[in-house]
Amino acid sequence: MAVLAPSRAASVPPTTGTARRTSHRRRSLVGRIAVNAVLLVVSVTYVLPLLWMLLASVSNTNTFRLTWPSSLTFGNFDAVLNADTTYRPLLNSLLLCGFATLVTVTASFLAAYPLSRYRSRLRRPFLYTVLFSTGLPITAVMIPVYSMFVQVNLIDSVPGTTLFLAASALPFGIWLMKNFMDGVPMVLEEAARIDGANTAHVLWRVVLPLMRPGVTVVTIFTFIGMWGNFFVPFILLLSPEKLPASVSVFTFLSARDQTQYGQLSAFSLLYSLPVVMLYVLLARKLGGGFALGGALKG
Repeated sequence: MAVLAPSRAASVPPTTGTARRTSHRRRSLVGRIAVNAVLLVVSVTYVLPLLWMLLASVSNTNTFRLTWPSSLTFGNFDAVLNADTTYRPLLNSLLLCGFATLVTVTASFLAAYPLSRYRSRLRRPFLYTVLFSTGLPITAVMIPVYSMFVQVNLIDSVPGTTLFLAASALPFGIWLMKNFMDGVPMVLEEAARIDGANTAHVLWRVVLPLMRPGVTVVTIFTFIGMWGNFFVPFILLLSPEKLPASVSVFTFLSARDQTQYGQLSAFSLLYSLPVVMLYVLLARKLGGGFALGGALKG
């Protein structure tokens, strides 16, 4: 009767596998601790400026140091809450960035559809051109843009500045919107066309509802980028009553011999509120993703 040789797995002591699992858990724990430490350091670098701005806005001392105020006051908010300093610049920013964002999102959606659905020899070169345009710094084109605006008499024009902001954000919007639109199945459009829907109905009733997360992302990123844009309105707008809040911060700094850190902090908090409110209003549309499960059944 043949004697079976012991298998290789049986020759390994049981303690070896336990030691390996213990070593793996130890390395995993060390890795998690290292990652959490790095994230903690990064978080502190972001939290400290926000904490300074919050404390300086309610402090009665004009200092650049991060110190706890001796007494809390809302005098800094009272000093900046007026038409010339806050109300009119914020309204200008809302109108400028709001209309530019609307133009960018609409044009990006309409341009991304043929790039996602139709095949052409010019499709790839056009996408590469769009990708190159997303990395082009705005400062590199401001001199020819300023010269062109002077020639066509659009300097100090809010509509002209709005269209230029929309055009400068359009490459990024098209590229991002196209990637989202690639995730919408074409079978849904084909089913709608079989039922007699034309292209406009397909875009409005089929593609757009499934593209809401993508439209929301493009809207948020576009609006935030325009809201913090200082260079473009500073170059193209000249009248003080037309300047947005991003430029009024600069004039607020240069208009005083000594910087009022408390008032600047109060103004910065008020300046950040529209962006936070926009994100809060639209963030609930980001978690749903593309609700395609029920649409593709059957």
